[in-house]
Amino acid sequence: MANLPDCPNCNSQYTYEDRDLFICPECAHEWNPDAAESEATQDGPVIRDAHGTILQDGDSVTVIRDLKVKGSSNVIKIGTKVNDIRLVDGSRDGHDIDCRVDGFGQMKLKSKVVKKA
Repeated sequence: MANLPDCPNCNSQYTYEDRDLFICPECAHEWNPDAAESEATQDGPVIRDAHGTILQDGDSVTVIRDLKVKGSSNVIKIGTKVNDIRLVDGSRDGHDIDCRVDGFGQMKLKSKVVKKA
């Protein structure tokens, strides 16, 4: 049996290989080992949108579901476009995008609720 790497998402040792991807049966995380090596050489964390596209500072994103705004009765509707995002360290609370949403002002979003426009 080949010595496969542990899952980078949950550190499970039960990963398996399917063609050119490694798959974790515990958390269902899939990754390409070649892409993981190239991401590790970049400086800082790699932030991906809900579809797996790598985000960068200055990108435009679209909200993929309705979002309730804490402390308000308003909702950010699906399809709302947000321009000129700034990526921040979201390790503490998971909010890794800092942006300005029209009609709502400055706020932080999670990358899993947006897609690159």
